Amino acid sequence: MIRVVVVDDEPLVRSGLRAILGSAADIGVVADCGGGDAAGTVARHRPDVLLLDIRMPDVDGLTVLEQVAAMTPAPAVAMLTTFDAGEYVEAALTAGAAGFLMKNSSPEQLIHAVRVLARGGRILAPEATAPVIGGYLAAATARDAARRVEALTERERHVLALVRRGLSNRDIAGRLHLAHSTVKDHVSSVLAKLGGVNRVQAAVVADRAGMTDPPVRGRGRAEPPVRGRAEPPVRGRAEPPVRGR
Repeated sequence: MIRVVVVDDEPLVRSGLRAILGSAADIGVVADCGGGDAAGTVARHRPDVLLLDIRMPDVDGLTVLEQVAAMTPAPAVAMLTTFDAGEYVEAALTAGAAGFLMKNSSPEQLIHAVRVLARGGRILAPEATAPVIGGYLAAATARDAARRVEALTERERHVLALVRRGLSNRDIAGRLHLAHSTVKDHVSSVLAKLGGVNRVQAAVVADRAGMTDPPVRGRGRAEPPVRGRAEPPVRGRAEPPVRGR
């Protein structure tokens, strides 16, 4: 018998879930309660599966999840919700939830989900799948951007941060107290190192990498251009002009 506890702030929802799950021969709802009694109820009944409302007026479902996840042994927890779950999915899964279900799931879906959770599996409602995949792709994109930015020198990162702000080369030169030609060379180097991107694409990379404005330097002499310095003139007496005979 799979032991289940249902936690929800609405008694009608709790009774409905109890009736649905109780129709399965291998599932028994051993207790149900509101959010304030959640941790104590789980500790007393030691269920295999906990169905937990993610948003309740007396206590936040994520707070209960953290309390339950610290128990030994901890039940498999599926978060319940009736609204767009995008902003909660990542936080709940990170905190230890094994599943994410909509309250309007069919009885067959709820019963199947409980059985999967009891076997140690994970379950995600279709409404939660897109945020999970999107969050993964966004994280991968951010990691790639950070890796590309790390390949830049400190000065190039300063320049890129200001490119992100939409500053022109001349404005960047004034902000960093560099020669205009130096900034132009730095920008060219940055665009090349980031993969041959343009300024707009470079700004997107900087934003995804979480770059902030560089520190403001004190005024001083502008740095010379990045290109090699010209050889100093040879000092000495000038040779006299060649006179024709």
